[in-house]
Amino acid sequence: MSILVTKSTRIICQGITGKSGLFHSQKCREYAEEYQPGTGVFAGGVTPGKGDSEVDGFPVFNSVAEARIKTGANTSMILVPPPFCADAILEAADAGMQLIVAITEGIPVMDMIRVRSAMKNSTARLIGPNCPGVITPGVAKIGIMPGYIHTPGRIGIISKSGTLTYEAAWQLGRVGMGQSTAVGIGGDPIAGTNFIDLLALFQSDPDTDGIMLIGEIGGSAEQEAAEYIQSHVTKPVAGFIAGQTAPPGKRMGHAGAIISGGGGTAAEKIAALRSVGAVIADSPAGMGDAMKQAMQ
Repeated sequence: MSILVTKSTRIICQGITGKSGLFHSQKCREYAEEYQPGTGVFAGGVTPGKGDSEVDGFPVFNSVAEARIKTGANTSMILVPPPFCADAILEAADAGMQLIVAITEGIPVMDMIRVRSAMKNSTARLIGPNCPGVITPGVAKIGIMPGYIHTPGRIGIISKSGTLTYEAAWQLGRVGMGQSTAVGIGGDPIAGTNFIDLLALFQSDPDTDGIMLIGEIGGSAEQEAAEYIQSHVTKPVAGFIAGQTAPPGKRMGHAGAIISGGGGTAAEKIAALRSVGAVIADSPAGMGDAMKQAMQ
């Protein structure tokens, strides 16, 4: 078992005829075919106005609803330009997609406020935006991560940073620990899925033995995660907080990575997580060893 991405996952890409959409669809198909040959995990894509066509063997549909009916897809990977991404997310949710992974960066905050409001009663789960995606190693990947650095195992990864997701996977592999599922939640101020949502899923997953949590400066999500860990998580937790040398008032990388009003510092987040028993690495190079220590 794993979370979010399983052997029953069937994927389409919204924006598949764009350069990035096609490239990453090809890579996701290659990964799925390596482990589930002939099952058609990556089923096609959507570009309005280009339906009833094909690109590199992928059937193209005019709408997500049409793609879902004709392919049986239950998951959408979104790689469309920022001005159109909010509508693409809502279209996928309306069409009944169970999982929506929005890779697109630069979506206006007001658009995401509209998405969050519209999806309050939806059964769809949104990952992102501005995220690397989700991978269950040895099954399938939905996103832009390099699949080869991930190995099947029993550690769940939750990360705001795409690059640090990859580093964590590499570090865990270095110390002999693979991943059950790795999820990049993105670093935007408004995200579809947060640390607590995924902590709950990994806590309930019988094939996940430990959790790696990677946060960054800005906001209070990591402190809230620490409170949740104290009350609800019994599995070992290790992690890393990026931005330890960032000056107050300066945005560092992600839109949400800014220390404001004296809050959201790396020191505060590290202290909160360590207070509930999480082992926090001092640098990215120590993430694997931190997880190994947490598991002892």
